[in-house]
Parts: sequence; C-alpha cells; structure tokens
Amino acid sequence: MAIKVSERGRISPFIVMEVMRAAHARAAAGGDVIHLEVGQPSTGAPQTVIAAAQAALSRDRLGYTEALGLPNLRARIAQHYREAYDVAVDPARVVVTTGSSGAFLLAFLAAFDAGDRVALAEPGYPAYRNILRAVDVTPVGLPSTLADAFQPTPALLDQAQTQSPLGGLIIASPANPTGSMMTPQALADVCAWCRAHGVRLISDEIYHGIVYGPRAETALAFDPDAIVINSFSKYFSMTGWRLGWMIVPPDLTRAVECLAQNLFISPPTLAQVAGIAAFDAHDELRGNVARYARNRAILMEGLAAAGLDRLAPADGAFYLYADLGGIAASSTEFCARMLAETGIAATPGVDFDERQGERFVRFCFAGSEDEMRDSSRRLKAWLKP
Repeated sequence: MAIKVSERGRISPFIVMEVMRAAHARAAAGGDVIHLEVGQPSTGAPQTVIAAAQAALSRDRLGYTEALGLPNLRARIAQHYREAYDVAVDPARVVVTTGSSGAFLLAFLAAFDAGDRVALAEPGYPAYRNILRAVDVTPVGLPSTLADAFQPTPALLDQAQTQSPLGGLIIASPANPTGSMMTPQALADVCAWCRAHGVRLISDEIYHGIVYGPRAETALAFDPDAIVINSFSKYFSMTGWRLGWMIVPPDLTRAVECLAQNLFISPPTLAQVAGIAAFDAHDELRGNVARYARNRAILMEGLAAAGLDRLAPADGAFYLYADLGGIAASSTEFCARMLAETGIAATPGVDFDERQGERFVRFCFAGSEDEMRDSSRRLKAWLKP
C-alpha cells in the first residue's frame, strides 16, 4: 500500500536554481560560465558587518533570540524608515525573519486562509505563487504588460475582482524580474484600491536602495497597514546570511509572533548582530549601486547590439528582462542553448510568468563590468555572426 505524499510539495521548481545547477555542472566539466542567472550581489557583506560578526563570535554565546528578533535590531530597522522615507514605524511592528523567504511564509500564513485568492503581477517572483500554493492559497496572475511597466493597476485588479473576491495583493517595486518601479501616484492608487476593497496589501521592497533614478517609495507612506517585506540580501549584499524583516500591522503582530516561534524559533543570531552594523555601511553600498549602474548600461548596449533591444524598464534592481521577439520561440530552449554554446547562464522567463514567459529571458547584471562586456561580446557573436 502506497504511503501518502502531501500535495503541498507538488509545486513548480524554482527554475533559476536549476539553471544554476546546470551552470555548475558545466563548470565542473571544465567549461567556462558567466553567471547572469542568479539574482544576488557578486560582492560580499560590508566591512562593518564583517567586523561586527567577528566581534560577536569572540565575545557572545549566540543563543536563541526572541522570535521577533533582537530588540536593538528591530529599533534600528524602525529608525531606517524615518531616515530613508520619513515614515514613522513602531519597533513593535518590526519582525526580523530568516531571509525574506521566511517573511513571505509568515505573512501568507498569518493573513490568508486556505482557498483565499491573492493577486500578483505576471511576470513576477516565482516563489510568491509557489509558496501561496504550498499553503493552499490561490495565486491570481494579473497579465501586466510593458504599457503598465509590468505592474498591477486598479483596472487589472477590477478585472480579477469580478471573477471572485480577492483576499490579497502582492506588489514589488523595483520588481523581479523586470526591474520596473511604480511611480508614487501608481503606488498610491493601488494602495487606495486595496483599502477600498478590503484587500490585504503585501509590498515586497527587497530591492529598495538599488535604483537608477528617483528613490523607491515604501507602501507605508500610503497605507500604514500594509505588510512590508525587505531583506539584507540585495542592497546590503548579505544574501547568504539569511536575514530579512517585515513590518506588520497591529492586527497581525501576535499571529506572526506565534507562527515564528513555532516555525523558526528565532532568526540566525549572528546575522542579526551583524545586521545592525549594515546600516552604517551606506558609503560602501552606494559604491555597489554605482557599479550596477555601469553594468546596466554595458549590458543594455550589448543586448541591443545582439538584437535583444525590447527590454522592460529597468528602473531598479539588477535585472534586464528581454523580449526574445522572433529570435527564439522558447526561452527554455534558448537559455539551454546559450549556456551550452556560449557559457552564458541566464533564466528563462517561464520562471516568472507561466503564460507568456517563453517569450522572455532575464539577465542579472550584478556581476563585474568585465563579465558584462564579455557576455555582450559572446551574445553578439552568437546571435549576429
């Protein structure tokens, strides 16, 4: 007799991780690889963070912390909102998490019940829909377009709402995979729509700080009851430290705390201690963003020279989302051939958009300037021989 296996595990894979595995296999076999697939900084943690971690290792026991995180880190995160956005946040509403991934799980479990419908833009970060499905919540894709900067709009929400009531909406600005940002007015309009319809808003602000024009606005500026999720992984260049945070409204604070106690006990203590020092590293971190800006310009020019000139507006983050047009019918096959024939690893759009993703490829430009130039040369030689 067969033993039961839960349907919760029958979710789609995170395809970018499978691309990375194929790239590692190529490298292990002696092939060269330019990694444009995984969305992580190529730089390590700031020096202030390293120093704080080394000091903590020599003096602290590093036991469990409170489930919501170290009080001094929560206070420093609240101070960050005053400094960066001129928005007041009560430290009691700050929850430190095991990466933003832990924050999404806590938010979805606290805010939604099985069967609820939660809207999100397509294309979008695949873990949103995969985690939602794993907890029996229904993701509702909003078919956004370049005309909408690949972002949700009240019109798209109205259309989704007519099918069946929505329980929530996930937004991201800057977004993964497109890098597009919502204008302050567009963000205000979506926040107002959610309040008017009783829809819980979750704002993924993990790429804040990595922008190439006006700053990204926090949803808290327009809706103090929004759930805001952020992380030390991207701007703060601490991906492997697995540290994130969320700002939760008062009606969810206790529920999130109870879930965190039982699911995680507490976030990684060493990362929390070191994370406090990350807010003193802005000079170093702004240098990283300046390099991303140079990389962005190099790769945009290189993609255009190779015939990939239809790009999403990369206002922030470190991605270019390219429309393949007539170059290839399948981004999955295109990326597999590109890795095999050029050594360039990139992520097929099907990871981000189940309906239209075969038309698109995401390139990450968080690496070195030399890698951007080299990949540009290889792509042009491959596509325009």
